[in-house]
Amino acid sequence: MLKRLLETDKNDVAGFVTRVFLGVVMFPHGAQKLLGWFGGYGFSATMGFFGSMGIPPVFAFLAIVAEFFGALGVIFGFLTRVAAFGIGMVMLVAITAVHLPNGFFAQQNGIEYTLILFGVALAVMIKGAGRWSLDELLVRVLSNRTQN
Repeated sequence: MLKRLLETDKNDVAGFVTRVFLGVVMFPHGAQKLLGWFGGYGFSATMGFFGSMGIPPVFAFLAIVAEFFGALGVIFGFLTRVAAFGIGMVMLVAITAVHLPNGFFAQQNGIEYTLILFGVALAVMIKGAGRWSLDELLVRVLSNRTQN
C-alpha cells in the first residue's frame, strides 16, 4: 500500500514543475504563520487569529502544519500526496470560511487565488511526486528490499 501511495509517472516534467511551484508559493504562507517570517506574526498570534475566527485550536494547528510542512513535502516530493491533501484542505476551508463572501477576484480578497491553489494541490495529489522526488527514492529502496 505504501508503494502505491508513493509511486508515480517517472517521466513527467510538468508534474515536477507543478509540485515545486505549489510548494514555493505555499512555503512563505506557512512560514509567516509558524515562524513569523516574511512579515508574518508567528505561531501564537496566528493561533489567536484563527481562534478569533471561531476555528478550533486543533484545526488551526493542522492548518499551520499543512501550510509549512506540506509546502516542504511537495517541494522535496516527500509524502507528496499527503502533503498536497493537507494544502488542498486548508485552501478549501479558506475558500469557504474566509474568501467566498468577498466574491471571486483576488483584489477584493475573493476566492480566485485560493481556488487556484486548491486546484493545483488537487492535481499534485492525483499525480503524485514524479521522478525527481524523495517519494521515488523511497519506492526504489522499498522495491530493492522486497526483491532481496
